[in-house]
Amino acid sequence: MMRTIEVLIVIIIITGAFIGASFFAVLPWPRQVSPVNLRRLAFTTLQMLDSNYDLSRAAFEVDNYTIWSELHVALSASLPPNVIYNLTVYEVRSGTAQLYDPKASISNAESLGSTSDASSYLTASSNVTFNVTPEKIGEQGGGATLYILNCSDANGWWITGYTAQSLAEDLYKLLSPYFVKTVMVQNTDQLRQLIDGIEISGDPKENVENAIIINTFGECVPMPQEYYQGHALANEGYDAGAPSGYGYTRYCYTLGQKTREHNWTWASIVGYPFYYVSNTGVFENEQNGWGIYGMRMTSQGGSRAFLQGLDNQPYVYDSSGVTRDVGVVTLTADSTDYCNYYGIYPSFYQTSTRALSNSIQSDYNLAIGISMFNPPPGNENYNAGAIYRHVFDGSTDVTGSLLALGLTRTPDIRLTGLGLLSYYHPRLYRSEYTAYGTSRLVVLQLGLVGGV
Repeated sequence: MMRTIEVLIVIIIITGAFIGASFFAVLPWPRQVSPVNLRRLAFTTLQMLDSNYDLSRAAFEVDNYTIWSELHVALSASLPPNVIYNLTVYEVRSGTAQLYDPKASISNAESLGSTSDASSYLTASSNVTFNVTPEKIGEQGGGATLYILNCSDANGWWITGYTAQSLAEDLYKLLSPYFVKTVMVQNTDQLRQLIDGIEISGDPKENVENAIIINTFGECVPMPQEYYQGHALANEGYDAGAPSGYGYTRYCYTLGQKTREHNWTWASIVGYPFYYVSNTGVFENEQNGWGIYGMRMTSQGGSRAFLQGLDNQPYVYDSSGVTRDVGVVTLTADSTDYCNYYGIYPSFYQTSTRALSNSIQSDYNLAIGISMFNPPPGNENYNAGAIYRHVFDGSTDVTGSLLALGLTRTPDIRLTGLGLLSYYHPRLYRSEYTAYGTSRLVVLQLGLVGGV
């Protein structure tokens, strides 16, 4: 009984203390605890008003009473009732002492009070035309022809939702403006020419040396029939000593050698590089282990073989893995900057199940030219997307490069374009026509009713 009374007394004391403290405490006004961000509100309001270019049209038709009445109504409807505003349009001048000349203004109050902020928004006239001319990679000499594998007699893998041919067409549209010459490699016979250092198109602008080759077939790579067992170049394509089913790993070694000899940049757009080889003719009755005919598996040995050839090491079948599933990765700050520069916007978040180990750098004399993704915590020794440059120890000369995007299916060609453009960094030359009197600055000032 006594303990119950003691507990009740303690509760009464605590409650009384809380009530007394609350009575004397001075609490801030709600607007001080969570103030309205007037600058952000002003900017988003301007963006919303111009979502259909209505604000831009009004800025250049300041004498049109109907348009400005509609703008006044839209502005009042877009803001909370306790927010007052002043919107002013300025003409942007050039070559004069007065840079901004006010043209029109609307407001719903004589004064914005002491609590106010503003944002600005630049509009352009509808008759303005802009032109962007990209610098051509290779126009200063040194080749840099872009080859896109579009082989009709090969199948792809890990490119779910696409065909290699559709990806090739999209890549052509995206990247051909940046190159002196772009060549679509239409079949494995033309690929054989390229491997032998023979030009395909006959155009004098084409140059096999220092070229960029994009493999649109995902984890698979097309293989000319001459490298098939029993054909003329079988000793450069087939390894009889490899485990059963993985004999064409040696072909990947040959590609690595050619990449070094011609100083190519080989681009693998998604997944585990060189995991399969394909030729729908010679592999007509063979499949990759997953029911896709026209290809054979090289497994993890394909990447090792390519890197051995790139580093001029003796060929040895090596099936040790070089990748890891690292999960979600994000674009680096540099990659984001290049997104804005080139106007290419893949998702900031990607999933990497085939990130390459950093150990390949010391194993095969590789240095990272660009790294596209931030590694997640705990996976700092793996890179989800990078261009690796081959440089022999003691030399400064680049002899072949590899772009490897170790992402899960489905491929996003914007990442391939972003990686190559970030690495070669062609400049964009922007031109503006009918430039005078085509820009107007809109300033929206906001204030709070009763603000202190």
